[in-house]
Amino acid sequence: MTANLPDPMLPTPFVVQKVKRETSDTYTLDLTRADGATNFTFAPGQFNMLYAFGAGEVPISISGDPARTGTLVHTVRDVGNVTRAICRLKRGEVLGVRGPFGVPWPVDRVAGEDVLIIAGGLGLAPLRPALYHLLQHRGEFGNIEVIYGARTPKDLLYLKELEVWRGRFDLRVHITVDSAADDWRSNVGVVTKIIARARFDPPSTVALICGPGVMMRFTVLELMNHGLQPSQIYVSMERNMKCGIGLCGHCQWGPFFVCKDGPVFRYDRIKDWFDRREV
Repeated sequence: MTANLPDPMLPTPFVVQKVKRETSDTYTLDLTRADGATNFTFAPGQFNMLYAFGAGEVPISISGDPARTGTLVHTVRDVGNVTRAICRLKRGEVLGVRGPFGVPWPVDRVAGEDVLIIAGGLGLAPLRPALYHLLQHRGEFGNIEVIYGARTPKDLLYLKELEVWRGRFDLRVHITVDSAADDWRSNVGVVTKIIARARFDPPSTVALICGPGVMMRFTVLELMNHGLQPSQIYVSMERNMKCGIGLCGHCQWGPFFVCKDGPVFRYDRIKDWFDRREV
């Protein structure tokens, strides 16, 4: 019997403490438990199921600092009825949270390695907790390179934080956009073009990737062209998750359930399924 364990299908009430507009359709919410508890934890790369009362529930990666155990941070894009309801929440309003769920980034198993963090669009949100962890334990890792791409400068997330990271001497941040006006002073083009500029030793490197499917597919190919093996590459695959615990089957992907076997997968485990849209 597991009567003393919390029901994973029962949402816990959280209160919105802050809402920040990141882009025209993307918002970051800071949440605290309604009962005042501050002892909840998560690992970088895990996700929660967020329940907007009267609208429904969606899986959203946790995008905050794992060391801040009293606050949950989620960056949400308004793409449907549920996410629209979440993005419209105001300070003091309540939503339900289930989780955390899923397999995290392997940041606690790559000490001594160079680390590439490669994000496209909203994909920076699930990777931000991993970067927080790496920087808090900076002496344990080799070179850390962040490559972040978006459609336009207006679609970039966490602008103030990006500037802080770019000012550090123990981290290199490369930002690129697909298109920009003449006053844009950074890179223009896809993230794969930036990989050749990154400083890393291929035999001793781990790559963490999150973004649109096509971006991840070409990024994996480019990394392997630069000497990385499939076992050195990790990707985050969030698709069709409904229950979070592998019961409903909505997120079945070949032999895997994304919610419990992922969302973070080592590429060599899933390379035979990576490009199959029908599974």
